[in-house]
Amino acid sequence: MPRPMGRGKGMNAPRPQNIKGTVARLLKYLKPHAGKMVVVFICVLINAFANIAGTAILAPLLNGLAAVKPSPDLTLTNIAWLDDFAYGFAPGNIVADKITYLTILVCTIAGIYVIGIIANYICNRLLVSISTTTMTTIRNELFAHMQKLPIKVFDTNTHGELMTRFTNDVDVMNEFIARCIPQVVSSVLTIVGVFAMMFVLSWQLALVMIAMLACMLVVVKVIGGKSQKNFVAQQEAVGKLNGYIEELIEGQKVVKAFNHEEIAVAEFDKINTYWQTVSAKANGYANIMGPIMNNLSHFFYAAIAIVGAFIAISSGEPLGFVGIIAAFLMYIRNISNPIQQIAQQINMIFMAVAGGERVFKLLDTPVEVDDGYVTLVNAEVDEQGNITESAKRTGRWAWKHPHSETGEITYTELKGDVRFEDVTFGYEENKTVLRDVSLFAKPGQKIAFVGSTGAGKTTITNLINRFYDVPDGKIRYDGININKIKKADLRRSLAMVLQDTHLFTGTVMDNIRYGRLDATDEECIAAAKSANAHQFIKHLPDGYNTMLTRDGENLSQGQRQLLAIARAAVADPPVLILDEATSSIDTRTEWLIEKGMDALMQGRTTFVIAHRLSTVRNSNAIMVLEHGEIIERGNHDDLIAQKGKYYQLYTGAFELS
Repeated sequence: MPRPMGRGKGMNAPRPQNIKGTVARLLKYLKPHAGKMVVVFICVLINAFANIAGTAILAPLLNGLAAVKPSPDLTLTNIAWLDDFAYGFAPGNIVADKITYLTILVCTIAGIYVIGIIANYICNRLLVSISTTTMTTIRNELFAHMQKLPIKVFDTNTHGELMTRFTNDVDVMNEFIARCIPQVVSSVLTIVGVFAMMFVLSWQLALVMIAMLACMLVVVKVIGGKSQKNFVAQQEAVGKLNGYIEELIEGQKVVKAFNHEEIAVAEFDKINTYWQTVSAKANGYANIMGPIMNNLSHFFYAAIAIVGAFIAISSGEPLGFVGIIAAFLMYIRNISNPIQQIAQQINMIFMAVAGGERVFKLLDTPVEVDDGYVTLVNAEVDEQGNITESAKRTGRWAWKHPHSETGEITYTELKGDVRFEDVTFGYEENKTVLRDVSLFAKPGQKIAFVGSTGAGKTTITNLINRFYDVPDGKIRYDGININKIKKADLRRSLAMVLQDTHLFTGTVMDNIRYGRLDATDEECIAAAKSANAHQFIKHLPDGYNTMLTRDGENLSQGQRQLLAIARAAVADPPVLILDEATSSIDTRTEWLIEKGMDALMQGRTTFVIAHRLSTVRNSNAIMVLEHGEIIERGNHDDLIAQKGKYYQLYTGAFELS
């Protein structure tokens, strides 16, 4: 049953921890696109200017329509450059023709808006290119970093939670770049430009508008503050939802087998209800922002019209003020929309920051520490035992050991001698799993570990692979402390077959070759034969070219295990680790595999973990573990003669749990 994730209690909406730092870090990814971003900002500036200028020209246009007796000396607006512009196109007596003058203004407005449309098109096309390229870079970096993370990260985080970093969190960062940045810049430029033009047209109405703008900002601050923390919580809730769904899908058979459907539904409902709560609050506050801002703009619209009318009447020239009032009313629309957009983008910024913090937290997770300097090389050994390094695969390996003090390089032949010396280890600081474990495996020996679940058997194999480092004690490999061996080279000398197999999307041949990518088809087929997988592979629709998908769902559990064993066999390693490798295989298939595995294990050090004690009878040494300690050791006959725990396990007087 998938473990409860404890989401029902303490689900307080988190807040961004470092908004400035996260945004600054995200913007660093735009440095390779600096040239394009400059063009984007220029286009945003042009588009904002087009909107402002187009509205500004509306004032002389309306004043011209209101003028009854145009004359060559008529000035239709109090903006000098617009009159100069019109006179430049219609000099002399032509300007007396009001139609000509107004036609020039209409064409000017149309031209300005066309330029704005073109600039907006260029801006959007560039932003699509920039945002998709940037998100590709982030995802590649995130995935590459994930490959370097220690196993502990995957043991302590659900797969769905990690997958959310690649999907939802990166998507909101993409929205930030593609929409948020240009809209915020455009809105700010529009607001600044509109206020500048307002003061040019009428400083009295501009002051009124400032007072109204202050009211808008108060509304934005109050509502935006309430939605901020809930948008962050929404991102967290999505990750928890994905994690729980992924767990339940993988464990659906277990859920049904133990009739836990109702419990699973209740737990999911608890998580989903939490998501609903924070999502409703976040989007609810964000959605009411628009109507409130629209209603405020309607109120301001009426207020400006009334105040403008009083100013026009008091000026003694009401017709000359018609265009200014109309322009102001248009500017109210122009300024309320940018303010509303900024309010909405603030929410998007918080979402992007929340997603960015989660992505960068994973990127900042320390990678596996690998301070090893001993490497694995192909070796040639002459009759005198002298070792030389070879550039081609020879079937023999050696540890290449550089000495920093003398600069000398020595070679130690890889034989598979593995020794534990007083090893104490725990996955958590206050919980010890292994206590003072000492053991040795001579080259070519088969060492078996038996004991109850949780006794520490799998932990020993994890430490051999350096999935976890030993804090106390030493593990030596051919006399070399494994902490001095590079992890990649150490793991190249080992092959593991786990109880939980995993097959990748690809052909059967590809999955076998995964053990050694330079293996030929003939070597892969030979490995399949040694694992007794060849017979069932030949009966697949396309044999070795049969495509496997969804972790080999078209194969039985036993067949999948056979392919995993073939994958280990093609690696042809000096050391094998079999962790319940035959647990999912029937007795007859197990017998066939053991025959092939016995041949494969010849001359190789092998560690075997098995609950079926019949599979470890021929081991050179059997270690019986209990509570992280080795309580018995010896071969099968010795342990039976001792009539201790192994005897009880083997005869059924005490069963493994």
